[in-house]
Amino acid sequence: VQLVESGGGTVQPGGSLTLSCAGAGFTSENYILGWFRQAPGKEREFVAVISRSGQFTEYDDSVKDRFAISRDNAKNMVYLQMNDLNPSDTAVYYCVAKEFMLVHATPRYGFDNWGQGTQVTVSS
Repeated sequence: VQLVESGGGTVQPGGSLTLSCAGAGFTSENYILGWFRQAPGKEREFVAVISRSGQFTEYDDSVKDRFAISRDNAKNMVYLQMNDLNPSDTAVYYCVAKEFMLVHATPRYGFDNWGQGTQVTVSS
């Protein structure tokens, strides 16, 4: 399983970014996909997850209503649209994947496949 993130960068407060993650070496439709992040000096934390079917999503309360996760199983891709960014969103963002039996489940833990991360900096 390989996961490669892209789309990170520096943006001003209130701005938007879209992260992309390209998967390889696995059948996307069999995997739950998600995003975590790690800010400087803090532990890695859950951001969002999307079910195998793409029908169900879960978000951390800190990003709910601002971020949107989506996936394209045909392309082995997962995306994170981030709006109304603020400095507390500054972190390295990681794409994650987990093979899972249930089609509509959205667990927030137990991910065993991680990308290398992409830096997002929100600063004026």
